[in-house]
Order: sequence, then structure tokens, then C-alpha cells
Amino acid sequence: MREENCIFCKLANGEIPTATLYEDEDFRVILDASPAAKGHALIIPKEHYADLYELDDEVAAKVLVLARKMIKKLTDILGCDGYNIVQNNGEAAGQTVFHFHMHLIPRHKNDQVGLGWKMGELKDEDVEDILAKIN
Repeated sequence: MREENCIFCKLANGEIPTATLYEDEDFRVILDASPAAKGHALIIPKEHYADLYELDDEVAAKVLVLARKMIKKLTDILGCDGYNIVQNNGEAAGQTVFHFHMHLIPRHKNDQVGLGWKMGELKDEDVEDILAKIN
């Protein structure tokens, strides 16, 4: 299903021009219009899913295979040293467009791309609490 007013539905389905790197029946991979680094790409499903919570298992499996395929190709093209694969779910996690998409961000040593967080500490009581609830 597509959402009529979703800009990413329009991008994924060719209604808005993009710099398309790859396309198949399920996805379009485009260069991000506001890149964190040269070659920053987005994998966008053609069907509308708000986030990972809504993504069906078949599409979820395909997106990771496609991410691997794209970063292998783009690493050669861009000569980068590594990749961040980023996928945000919910406003609190930094999601700003509520159509599932995956960021492929090429990284070069000492590039100053600002992806990171302050490291915390895994506490015993947190481990116990989570393990007790997940089983």
C-alpha cells in the first residue's frame, strides 16, 4: 500500500526525480539529498511502512541483502574505509520521515561524520530485569 501524501512513497515510485542508484520491484536506492557524507544513500521500499515495526518479514530480509550488495559496490566506487548502516524508528530515535528507510553512509578515516552516542555502563540490575522479561 502507498500513502498518497508520503514524500518517500513518491520518491520510491519515481513520482519525484531522484539520483537513483538501483531499483527493483520492491525498492529504490537513491542518493540522499542532505548527505552526511559523499555517497550517502537511502534504501526506500516502494510500499509504505511507517517503520521497522510495520515492515513485514520478507521485506525486512530483502533490505539487509540489498544493503550488503549496495555497500560492496559503493565501497569500490567511493574508496571509503567503512560504512554505517542506520535505521531510525520513532521520533525519539531520530526518525523524521515516517516511511521506513535505511541510510547507507560511507565513512573515511577521520571524516568527522557525527554518528555516535555517549557510552554507558551495562548494570547487573538492568541485565536481570531485561532477561527476566524477555524469556
